Amino acid sequence: MRNITICFFFSVLAFSFRADVLQADISLAKIFSDHMVLQRNSTVRVWGTADPGDKLVLKFNDTTITPTVDPGGQWSTVIKTPDAGGPYVLEVSTESGEPKIVINDVMVGEVWVCSGQSNMNWPVSKSLNADTEIEMAKAYPAIRLFTVEPYASASPISDFNKTSPWDCCSQESVRGFSATAYFFARELSKRIDMPIGLIHVSWGGTRCEAWTSRPAMDAVEELAPLLRQWDENDDPTSCHRPSNLYNGMIAPLTGFSFRGVIWYQGEANVGRGWQYGTLFPTMIDNWRKDLGKGKKFPFYFVQLAPFRYNGKSPQALPEVWDAQLKTFKQVENTGIVVTTDIGDPADIHPKNKQEVGRRLALWALKSTYDSELDEEKKVKQCSGPIYESISTNSNQIRVTFKHADGGLVARNDAELTHFSICGEDKVFHPAQAAIDGESVIVSSDKVEKPIAVRFGWDDTASPNLFNKDFLPASPFRSDDFELESKDVAY
Repeated sequence: MRNITICFFFSVLAFSFRADVLQADISLAKIFSDHMVLQRNSTVRVWGTADPGDKLVLKFNDTTITPTVDPGGQWSTVIKTPDAGGPYVLEVSTESGEPKIVINDVMVGEVWVCSGQSNMNWPVSKSLNADTEIEMAKAYPAIRLFTVEPYASASPISDFNKTSPWDCCSQESVRGFSATAYFFARELSKRIDMPIGLIHVSWGGTRCEAWTSRPAMDAVEELAPLLRQWDENDDPTSCHRPSNLYNGMIAPLTGFSFRGVIWYQGEANVGRGWQYGTLFPTMIDNWRKDLGKGKKFPFYFVQLAPFRYNGKSPQALPEVWDAQLKTFKQVENTGIVVTTDIGDPADIHPKNKQEVGRRLALWALKSTYDSELDEEKKVKQCSGPIYESISTNSNQIRVTFKHADGGLVARNDAELTHFSICGEDKVFHPAQAAIDGESVIVSSDKVEKPIAVRFGWDDTASPNLFNKDFLPASPFRSDDFELESKDVAY
């Protein structure tokens, strides 16, 4: 209740103050506003504009810094943040003390970037049990929300074009906010007792290449045909153009500090799964380098839900699943959330975002926060079964999995579904499959000497293989046969 009262008080104070700020010759980047969250125990960049040559005075947490404005009217400095807590005040003024910008109710805690396309953008108001979820939001005022409005730019910009200022989580603020992001933070808040800041940066229907910087893609030979096609296109402001969303919505985050990223995207790249296997890890590496976090920076993402993509092969989506799974296996400090059991083949926007957010939070709690949690708050398992290897014995293939501790289960104790195998002819046939401890035995009367197995290799597949924590197995293939999407560049 105290936090809710503080949020209301400072909202009124901020409203009366804003008019003066607009008249000032000094400004802060839009990510700085009342109710914001700064990453704890970190170095955070603070930047803005002012009159060239002015010396400014920045105060935060008993620290005073005096940055100087460059000839172009830009200024930037860094502050060190303490452990989680607050509220704090951030002040910026000229040496004379006028004008002064005051940012109130600044909390220090955990900050996550939440990005992707429409399934990340999908609001709480359109999710399962929306009225109940919105009503419950008032119980989580320590969650703070910040939304970046969609903006495409042909070149990197230093500040966002438009944002919705930071807000405390409430019935009103959560209604139109990303459901996946909110439910992720809500699950975290049950186990980590500190403020959580969510920076929501998504745009429906957009492609992975638009979220990746041009220099990062220029360095990858396999992406040259994609870039060449767009270089011959005269639409420099398209939200689909390579790098345009990175320039307009990610570049302004450079230097700001946060714990990690949750990502839900890929639908717009269905049909180009082979390329996505290169593009997606390129994007992750790009964000880690440019945002200054390196390989230890957590990046947790959602593997797409089943959906019948009209006009595309039933294998088009599995080839994206394959790219996402390979990214998880090859890129360290990533986590993959499987959603084959909570999708709707007739709806590209599954409504059960609660479980998507919960499963993302399992990865964060296990891989990011485990060492800080008391034993009773620790997460035992964060992933469903992940394909590891196969071995053949006569006419059978044994499939082994990681994240299968304690054995595997079939949902509702039914026969396993969506396995197929092939022989030397590379023609796959539906197969019988049976659980054997932490592995699965697969065979088919039509394949005498099997060499490869696939699982869930259809865009409407909703398989029933789980581990004992009731997390679903990811679709996979054991083969390296050429994909239908190979060399499909755009």
